Amino acid sequence: MGLGDDVERAARHAAAVAGEGSRVSGVLPTEAEPGRRVYVSSIDGADGTRAWVAVRDDGSVVTSRPEVRAAVSIAALCEVAADTAGGGDLSGLVASLVELREREAPDGIEDTVAAAEELQTVLGEPPQLATPARLDEIGAVTRRLEQELDPGGPSPFAAALKSAQGAVSELQREVEAGYLVDLEA
Repeated sequence: MGLGDDVERAARHAAAVAGEGSRVSGVLPTEAEPGRRVYVSSIDGADGTRAWVAVRDDGSVVTSRPEVRAAVSIAALCEVAADTAGGGDLSGLVASLVELREREAPDGIEDTVAAAEELQTVLGEPPQLATPARLDEIGAVTRRLEQELDPGGPSPFAAALKSAQGAVSELQREVEAGYLVDLEA
């Protein structure tokens, strides 16, 4: 059974908590701590409101505020990392680099294309498990690509993650405010 199956099962668990007239609109698989899988689920109510609930593999609802915060944080950071890696249009970048390689063959282009293709592999196809290790891997491969493109330049990726901290905090507040069950300290 793969991650996609796990996400579907988590969606069913979240739907059971959400109740009649509500639907699960998204499930983010996370593992902020190794071996502690949490699925952060958004619930769209019949009245148009958005609520949230996080469930574990066994279907139990997460009621620990710190555990919810950690899951939301790593999910958001991994999402920002995937969205901004390679300048936000990685497929376009790879296509441009391949075209440049074929047209002009500048020195170092093979390493640059290899770094961009490695980043595509690391990002993969959804769903992806949001973990600190995944975030680190995306960061390392992205930095390698940035250095191939501009060896002395700053890291736009690091700047994007740093600037995302406010959005991550805001998402944590939104999830806590709209959480379907009471959270414990």
